[in-house]
Amino acid sequence: MLRIENLTKKYGNIKAVDNLSFQVKEGEIFGLVGPNGAGKTTTFKMIATLLKPTSGRIYIDDIEVSNNLKEVRTKIGYMPDFFGVYDNLKVEEYLEFYGDIGGVSKKEIKDIIEDLLHLVNLTHKKGEYVDSLSRGMKQRLCLARSLIHNPKLLILDEPASGLDPRARIQMKEILRELKSMGKTIIISSHILPELSELCTSIGIMEKGKLVISGPVDKIMRKINKTNIIRIRVLDLKKKAIKLLKEEPNIDSVYENDRFIEISFNGEEDQMVQLIKKLINNGIPVVSFNPVDGNLEEIFMKVTKGDEE
Repeated sequence: MLRIENLTKKYGNIKAVDNLSFQVKEGEIFGLVGPNGAGKTTTFKMIATLLKPTSGRIYIDDIEVSNNLKEVRTKIGYMPDFFGVYDNLKVEEYLEFYGDIGGVSKKEIKDIIEDLLHLVNLTHKKGEYVDSLSRGMKQRLCLARSLIHNPKLLILDEPASGLDPRARIQMKEILRELKSMGKTIIISSHILPELSELCTSIGIMEKGKLVISGPVDKIMRKINKTNIIRIRVLDLKKKAIKLLKEEPNIDSVYENDRFIEISFNGEEDQMVQLIKKLINNGIPVVSFNPVDGNLEEIFMKVTKGDEE
């Protein structure tokens, strides 16, 4: 759905984005992570056709962006990190205005607005003025605005910025619903644990360059060379630990009151054999769960901060 090749943006001698390349498949949620000044917003603006690259190419739905701006803009919805709202408009009027800009017919707009307000849980605010909404509601309204013309690709720059925990949870639920509808989403955020839960893949930027990208679990495996697995057994924990320590593919075994945690360097088929071994030796295995990659840990390992 999105392909970026050698994308560069210069301001004088400064490279805000430096030879960036990555792909986002259709139906994915791709998280772009990086410290302030890494080049995330500049990248998003170029993808959204609001900023012209110095060099490189962007393809959206196999269409090269620079020579097909009008066609590409029908396929993207952009939610910037700072956005303006028209406070003297009511919620319904606000969406009607953007629907008109987006080329939505007057015949369709009423039904589309109803569906979008239901999606972002603002149906009860349809007749309220925009300036009466909370920050979280305004964020969700701006998300609805970016969806008004039914784009295939959503570009969301810090959509959860400044939201309280309840509003962030609501935003995550909406994004999962959009993914289930087949939307492709590229999102930036400073709330790394939430991105880890939400995204199928991530890219980490620093000083305009892409440091690493790919599925979170594969990146974690590449960095740590092992999988962390938590095992919970009903009883016979000491016997289970003894069996686990005999395994050549297990680097370490840690236990606490709730579970046994192992560092496993084998392949998936060897993981299956490990489960079978425990069960065949009479160990009552309640759960056997690989631990999701910790995005904060990845971020700290692959970025240098102010060391240079």
